Amino acid sequence: MKEAILGYDVNTHGVEACCDDVFKALQQPGKRWLACFNPHSYAVSLGDQGFVSALKAADWLVADGVGVVLASRMLGGDIADRVTGSDVFFGLQRRMNAVGGMKVFFLGASEETLADIRGRMARDYPNIELAGTYSPPFKDAYTRAELDEMIAAVNAVKPDVLWVGMTAPKQEKWIHDNLLALDVKFAGAVGAVFDFYTGRVKRSHPLFQRMGLEWLPRLLQQPRRLWRRMFVSAPVFVFHVLRQRVRS
Repeated sequence: MKEAILGYDVNTHGVEACCDDVFKALQQPGKRWLACFNPHSYAVSLGDQGFVSALKAADWLVADGVGVVLASRMLGGDIADRVTGSDVFFGLQRRMNAVGGMKVFFLGASEETLADIRGRMARDYPNIELAGTYSPPFKDAYTRAELDEMIAAVNAVKPDVLWVGMTAPKQEKWIHDNLLALDVKFAGAVGAVFDFYTGRVKRSHPLFQRMGLEWLPRLLQQPRRLWRRMFVSAPVFVFHVLRQRVRS
């Protein structure tokens, strides 16, 4: 199920139902992908038509942010809980590990982070094959040769799942632009999950998550990176939600 929020069709499923849905899709033909929707991604999309196209093309656009949950309530929608990139990552990994015989690929982050992921995957998910990792250049745009190299690295091992962690909006646009060329069943744009998983960035305490304040400890950890999300993007999102409510 989906509902319209500011022109985007956002999934209404909770965490477990969403992960079940994605896992079932792995058993079916076709390629699908997931992106996260939050106040910051919405604000960024206002000035990036490529990002708009990518978010609207995602098979699952999940409510990654308490602001989206509150917006749904204000607009009379049905979204009851957040579904973060971390929720999808860990939920899908657990399901794949339980059945065994599936392959994943990690695209993004530094070589050091990917090395940590390789070590953790072997311990945490022994029944999942880590088919490969790739650290792309840290730049805003890639050349055709660089894109071809990334695609070739993924296709050489034919993973079931491709986790992409390049930060928004680059990761969503990358998947949208290259999905047809990729030999994968599912791709997830999961941003900071690579750093959360390795412990390089600490996810907020579950109490803050339940209170809808996960952003606060993260803001204190990374103020230069996250201040714009809280003090620019969030007010823009709230204003546009209020405007949609008045007009509806």
